[in-house]
Amino acid sequence: MYKVFVLILTSFIWWVVFSHYIDNSTHIQLWKSPQEVVSRWNFQIDTTVLNSVYSLIQDNFYTQENIDTQALTEWAVKWMVEMLQDKNSEFMNRETTERFMQSLSWDFEGIGAVVEKVTLWVKVERVIQWSPALLWDIRSWDIIISANGISLEDLDLFDAVEEIKWPAWTEVILEVIRPSQDDVITKNIIRQKIQIPSIEHEIFEDENIWYIRVNMFWDSTSFEFREALWNISTNNPDWLILDLRNNGWWYLESAVEILSEFIVAWEKLVSIRYRDSVHNTQFRSDNNWDIFDKKIVVLINENSASAAEITAWALREYNKAILLWAKSFWKWSVQQPFDISWGGLLKLTVANWYTPLWRNIELEGINPDIEVIFLEEDFENNYDRQLEEAKRLMQIYIEKNTIWLTLEAFEPLISLEREEENLNEIDEIDEEE
Repeated sequence: MYKVFVLILTSFIWWVVFSHYIDNSTHIQLWKSPQEVVSRWNFQIDTTVLNSVYSLIQDNFYTQENIDTQALTEWAVKWMVEMLQDKNSEFMNRETTERFMQSLSWDFEGIGAVVEKVTLWVKVERVIQWSPALLWDIRSWDIIISANGISLEDLDLFDAVEEIKWPAWTEVILEVIRPSQDDVITKNIIRQKIQIPSIEHEIFEDENIWYIRVNMFWDSTSFEFREALWNISTNNPDWLILDLRNNGWWYLESAVEILSEFIVAWEKLVSIRYRDSVHNTQFRSDNNWDIFDKKIVVLINENSASAAEITAWALREYNKAILLWAKSFWKWSVQQPFDISWGGLLKLTVANWYTPLWRNIELEGINPDIEVIFLEEDFENNYDRQLEEAKRLMQIYIEKNTIWLTLEAFEPLISLEREEENLNEIDEIDEEE
């Protein structure tokens, strides 16, 4: 399986932010001095074998004029990285890197989905908030088999993406295979220029519940969040719904600054652990003012990754919040980009992050306290079942005043409703028969 890339909407996220924390000016002269790289990583590979094989090719291959030495080197590097068996580490040659770099812009046009190449076609890894993909009901795990009648089966990832994206206000007709359905689904999507607001907030007046959605973690997000939280605090609320769904952005400083609004000074928020322990880093709350010490329900889903997972898990481990909806994306590692001398790019996993209680989520992801699943009619009716259940959960939370009593009271309600829904489905089937 090829590595995960991001459509034009979000392909820059992982590269840009990791280079914010780690010097991305590192140049590795792989084709000149592999021994330097080997000693730096403190493990040994037998470069004499590689050199001897290359010498045999150079001396004996019949059509020597067809030998592309750079291509041979690129493939050697590519398979070396493949053998690390790390889905977040990857090598890109010059052409792929140039196309990747073209997407490093705030001017996004397309459908707004993260995709990866699978054996056949491309799979949707996740969708982005406020994107046409979300609006037209493209879902994680959907397989896109064609775009505007062009099969994606034999295309590499970037060529497949080229068929799906660009330009804004044009239509792309996607044929989609969905695991939960037998028939191929056709989606007519209008591409858009995507402008994602970092923070949104409002009050649900009927329930008197305050709500903040964090759509991304970026350099200004924590400032906007603090401003929204201040607006809410002036009304002296007793509760808050914090929505981190469809937020796959990594900007660690913003996550730390947002968590500092809820957790007292010097408490540990997240730890970054490198192979060389000298570089290990702990991020702690820098709060020097009153914390927001009210009841919180956090919404997460399978598109919540990186900074969103750090934020959600820290709030949960400090017993500050109840987590509602689905297991998160499982993004627990940190990548550093290295420029290759001939114009390629090596993105390498260099560290893992850990929660305040020293957990990582490699295997588990973040499991919600309460799982609420969308029904098919919710998509058809544009009904946000998770948000509505969060409002109801908050009312019980206010009444019970503790996390555990709230969960004990709410879970039977969900179970009972699911049983009723299943019975209704059975009755409908009986009537059809």
